[in-house]
Amino acid sequence: MPDSSLRILVVDQNRLRASIIEEGLREAGHADVTVVDRLDGLMRRVVEIDPDVIVMDLENPSRDALESLFHVSRAAGRPVAMFVDRSDAAMIEAAVDAGVSAYVVDGLRKERVKSILDMAISRFNAFSRLRDELDKTRQALEERKTIDRAKGILMKKRGIGEDEAYALLRKSAMNENRRIAEVAASVVLAASLFSGEDL
Repeated sequence: MPDSSLRILVVDQNRLRASIIEEGLREAGHADVTVVDRLDGLMRRVVEIDPDVIVMDLENPSRDALESLFHVSRAAGRPVAMFVDRSDAAMIEAAVDAGVSAYVVDGLRKERVKSILDMAISRFNAFSRLRDELDKTRQALEERKTIDRAKGILMKKRGIGEDEAYALLRKSAMNENRRIAEVAASVVLAASLFSGEDL
C-alpha cells in the first residue's frame, strides 16, 4: 500500500514524458503530484512545494541543466529519482555526489515509476541513517578529545590524577545539570582565555 500522503514533485521539460510519470504515480495511489516543466527558478519552486520526493526526468540534458538539477538535488535534502535517456561515467558520478537516490538510464516506463520511487525513498532513508550515525560518531570523538584535554588541564593545574580529573568533571556536570562534554569545553575555553593560547 503506497503512502498516498506523499507530496511528489516531477521535474520534466517534456510534457508528454512528464505525463507518463504522473500517470504512473497516480495509478500507484499517489494523489499529490505537482509537475514543473521549467528549470529556471526550480529551487524556489522546491521550497514552495516542499515535496517529500522529487522525480527528475532528463531526456537530453545539457551540462548546464544537469548542473542546475544536481544543485537542487544537493540542496533539497529529499529523496531524488532521476530518469535519463543517456549517461556516462561522469554523469553517474555527479549524480551520486549530488545525492540522487535512484538513477535510471533509459527506463522511463509508467509501470516502473512506483518501484523506482520506493527504491529512491528507501535508499535515501538508509543513506540518511548512515550519515546520522557518522555525524554522531564524529561528535562523540570530538567530545572525547575535549574531555581528554580538560582532564589534562585539571591534572596539570591541580596536581591530580586522571581518574580524579574525570570525577571532578563528572561532579561539575551533575551539579550544573550539564553534559560532561559541555563542562569539559568550558574548562578548555577558560584555560585558553587565561593562557592566551588558541584552542
